[in-house]
Amino acid sequence: MGEQREGLTRRELLGRSAILGASASILALKAMGQNAGPQAVDLLITGPDIVSYDDAGTVISDGAIAVTGNSIAWMGKAMDAAKLFSAKETISASGLIAMPGLTDTHYHTAQQFLRGVRKVTHKRGPRWKSYLIPFESGLEPEDIYHSGLVGYTSMISVGTTCFLEAGGPHADEMGRAADEVGIRGRIAQNTCDMDDDLPKTHLWSTDKILKESEALVKRWEKHPRVNAWLSLRQIIVNTESLRTQIAELAKQLDTGIHTHLCEGTYEVDFTVENYNLRPPEYFEKIGIFNDRMHCAHSVLLTAEEVDLYAKYDISAAHCAFGNYSLAPHRMYDMIRKDIRVGLGTDGPSGRSTLDLFQVAHYAVLGQTIAAGTPYHAGAPIGYPEMIRYAARNGARAARLGKKTGTLEVGKLADIVLVAHDDYDQYPSLDPTVTLGQNVVGHNVQTVIVDGKVVMKDRQFRTIDIAKLRERMDKRYPIIMERFDKAIA
Repeated sequence: MGEQREGLTRRELLGRSAILGASASILALKAMGQNAGPQAVDLLITGPDIVSYDDAGTVISDGAIAVTGNSIAWMGKAMDAAKLFSAKETISASGLIAMPGLTDTHYHTAQQFLRGVRKVTHKRGPRWKSYLIPFESGLEPEDIYHSGLVGYTSMISVGTTCFLEAGGPHADEMGRAADEVGIRGRIAQNTCDMDDDLPKTHLWSTDKILKESEALVKRWEKHPRVNAWLSLRQIIVNTESLRTQIAELAKQLDTGIHTHLCEGTYEVDFTVENYNLRPPEYFEKIGIFNDRMHCAHSVLLTAEEVDLYAKYDISAAHCAFGNYSLAPHRMYDMIRKDIRVGLGTDGPSGRSTLDLFQVAHYAVLGQTIAAGTPYHAGAPIGYPEMIRYAARNGARAARLGKKTGTLEVGKLADIVLVAHDDYDQYPSLDPTVTLGQNVVGHNVQTVIVDGKVVMKDRQFRTIDIAKLRERMDKRYPIIMERFDKAIA
């Protein structure tokens, strides 16, 4: 369990951070030269307690972070930063905690406007097929664009700096919205090539899916933040031909594949009835299990199937808000085998919030009930460790582990500044404990993505939220009217 560490006392924290900060500052001075004068940087963040989540568990109290371009150029003590740097913009973050941005490893942009909605449908089948896809089928390109604007600003506001889209309609509009908001993301196109019960807008030929998916990846391959992955929406709506060809295409394009796997009993029954194998075994048999595959939910796994995930370096998304209603999730087993399992919200159509801090709290409780309580043991993954996994494993699941997920010199500047002096947080002694136990999304104050300040003091710099909501107030009744007809 190399990731886990106990919280520090305040005295230990101050002593350790002073040593780490002083060391960093001395190294920086030597590198720059004593008489070189202040170095020009684009952004300087001064005064926060820095929780890096790096391998050493580095914590720097009253620290500073210098950013040049889109990368972290230096980290050390605030008292040294003014001597070392001249910045185009300085953010005073005294009294805040600096941490890496989080990655939502499973999100549905097209379902954003189901937040706060609960309707009754008499259509038969799993909820995603009888309720969610009919909603998506009524959305026009401009609806997806606005869904993205609303969803991605919501993510930024709660400390999420990167998302992995599961696959939905009008994916280019997702990319347009993500580009404007300033978030990092991996968009994907909906892919359903069988099941005549699906809406016609969702059912494409295998050839069309392959052609459109390849074109999508190529259109977005040069963007610095927003790129495209491939998608396999679900085993029961994908042909075997599409599964194998998507896997081959992912290899050619050097990109990932986002799919749902072992989410529901209907899916296990489907592969057993048709192939005499459970879903992971079937994927292995047809040769598409490899490190490009990202498997959302992954709830109904046997111990042997967890071994398959480890063998083929599969990544997974644990959506703790909903997964425990399906089965006791094997996240702890995955962590022990170093599987790249991150946390996801599954979009707002369930519990509505996109707050990964709250998802992490659910995951701690769920893992305690699943892997602790039955054996008269405590939490196998504590609160500070779970939010650390959300940052690090989320980045790893996104294939960004060498670039994001920790605050380190040379990594991309995806930085979240969090308040820790609210009524239900005080006193806050160890910032690693506070982040895990006492922080929720509304405590997020400022968010930097790719070196750019996207939100400062909870005010967006990239999007006019008032105008966005004004436009949405006009579109929303039309969207809901289409939905009512689709599920009638």
